[in-house]
Amino acid sequence: MLFKQLFDKTSSTFTYLIASSKGREALIIDPVLENVDIYIKLLKELDLKLVKVIDTHIHADHITAASKLNEKTNCSTIMGEHTPAESVQIKVKDDEIIKIDDLNFRAIYTPGHTSDSYSFLMNNYLFSGDTLLINGTGRTDFQNGNSRDAYNSIFNKLLKLPEETLLYPAHDYNGKKVSSIGQEKKFNPRLQVNSENEYEEIMNNLNLPKPKLMDINVPRNIKLGAFV
Repeated sequence: MLFKQLFDKTSSTFTYLIASSKGREALIIDPVLENVDIYIKLLKELDLKLVKVIDTHIHADHITAASKLNEKTNCSTIMGEHTPAESVQIKVKDDEIIKIDDLNFRAIYTPGHTSDSYSFLMNNYLFSGDTLLINGTGRTDFQNGNSRDAYNSIFNKLLKLPEETLLYPAHDYNGKKVSSIGQEKKFNPRLQVNSENEYEEIMNNLNLPKPKLMDINVPRNIKLGAFV
């Protein structure tokens, strides 16, 4: 398998490029608009044909490159069926399989950070979007976020995966690149709770500032990054 993890310093966003091998079809998860030229260059270097682009949810802190990549490569755009983005070409359901050559990505509906958040599991690679982060979890105070939904998504879905499952989130702000379900169970401070109520209490009192460009980014991302 060919796997590339790319990092956008401005928004601390991870983008993932995955293919079975050089010269084959490829998929990109959570691309950032400003980095389109980097993705195109990498695709050419590896002789890859980009066929699918996934956004895990409507992002608030950067603009997706989904629309631009579709324009440049004719790839299909994919999000979960709960997305408000009407122009998405393929809307997947919970537990639906996305295929790229011999690679299978299972969609897992994980609302809480936003109402449209999905995670994607390929073998033992979990692409968790903003639902589960390394030593953290996605905030739940905008875009129809809900702390109880997040608790259910994390504790009753993601943490039920095998402990050796590798965790690849959409963001990290502390220089971490990968974790595992087992490590997060043991060391993630947000997960050391005994009840849904306790988790809700933590999340409802974070008092985080709103992302600076949220009012611009969200409407753009509902259009997959195209100008509104």
